Amino acid sequence: MNIQISKWLLLAIISSSVFLSVMDIFIVNVAIPHIKTGIQGADSDIQLVIALYLLGYASFLVTGGRAGDYFGKKKVFVVAMLMFVVTSAVCGFAQMPWQLNAARFFQGVSAAWMIPQGITYIQELFPAGRERVKALGIYGTIAGSASVIGQFLGGILPETDTLLEGWRLIFLINLPIGLLVVPMALFLLPPDRRGQRSRFDFSGVLLLTGALVCLIYPLIRGRELSWPLWCILMLVAGGILLVLFAGNQEQKRLKGRLPLLDVRLFGFRDFNIGMAVVLFYFMVQDSYFLINVVLLETGLGFSSAETGMFFVFQGVGYVIASLVSLRLVPLFGKKVLQVGVLIMIGTLVLHIVVLDGPEADRQLLYPILFAYGTGCGSVLPSLLAVGLKNIPVELAGAASGTFSTFQQTAIALGIGVIGGVFFSSLGASPDVAAYISAYRIATVTNMALLVLVGFFLWLLPPT
Repeated sequence: MNIQISKWLLLAIISSSVFLSVMDIFIVNVAIPHIKTGIQGADSDIQLVIALYLLGYASFLVTGGRAGDYFGKKKVFVVAMLMFVVTSAVCGFAQMPWQLNAARFFQGVSAAWMIPQGITYIQELFPAGRERVKALGIYGTIAGSASVIGQFLGGILPETDTLLEGWRLIFLINLPIGLLVVPMALFLLPPDRRGQRSRFDFSGVLLLTGALVCLIYPLIRGRELSWPLWCILMLVAGGILLVLFAGNQEQKRLKGRLPLLDVRLFGFRDFNIGMAVVLFYFMVQDSYFLINVVLLETGLGFSSAETGMFFVFQGVGYVIASLVSLRLVPLFGKKVLQVGVLIMIGTLVLHIVVLDGPEADRQLLYPILFAYGTGCGSVLPSLLAVGLKNIPVELAGAASGTFSTFQQTAIALGIGVIGGVFFSSLGASPDVAAYISAYRIATVTNMALLVLVGFFLWLLPPT
């Protein structure tokens, strides 16, 4: 009995990592107008608050798994959780945009080092099939709940009157959780089993991180600065670094070393199509929150608490649909995802129709956002399975890591591109009409990306 209790307690400890890392994506989305005011930042600064966290996460996710093999997963988990606490504190007390954005990048890095250790621990603690399925189900439920809780708190906390500005609490709320988990993990997590250590790919990490930063940062900053020469040069450098990264990874594979990315994956047609689906879907994923929050709170004057409740309904729709879709996909395959895409496109049309001014019908927005969430929940949980189903078993792990890295990069790219379309359309001194017009342009762009998602799903073989 005691052994069983200790297992589930350990599951709670390691699940705290996915709870914090997911919550910190969604809690920021609803609070971005308050953050912009608090740090006296520009539009590009609030885009970077979201994008740099995701870039740090994407660049180091695969590395985080290797770090657990190299340094020991318990040590990496504890250090990464402590780093997450420290960077959260820096975010909460930041006075200038560059301080907040630098801390957000390293917060994303620490999240990328925490998550793989938790998944490895689950595999070790729950070796039996039924128990492991239950444990992974709890882990996934905690991640899903974190997205809803994050949206709720992101709406409530910025309007809370305390000694500190309310927006700072969305970062400082991580401190009590993290400071509770660190000593528990240190004393309760089992020691590592000694095994063969994989070599650490420092050059691969540097090339990938440099490439992603060089591609995403100028896409966000360039618009406000009228595309100076350094922005163009950074984009060129990003492309060159990606080519060098691919060559670097192939050389390591040929020498028998374990690369961050196995370039053989791109020799599979279905994998390339699946990555196209991932690219266009996740470009929509967080840019949707960005443009809707700015329209509702800054353009139409909704409170952050009200906006947060709207997105809670969206999150509930997502959770319900994801549970249902996981049962339907084995029966109907990619058709479930295609229906989900159609629901998303249809409800975005309703967004444009209803969000026509400050007096927009609030009661209509709740079912519309709930329906949009059901569309997301029909697509996202099964993207990995549908996109990677024909990958050979020996490449499955590499494909999964590449999928996760590509996913976070696509979200950051969407923040840069769709956010850029939105803010470029606003003009210098926007009024309500300008916000509505910019929102419609950006939303139609997202609908076009979802049409591409549907097209590439159609190209995938029947499942």
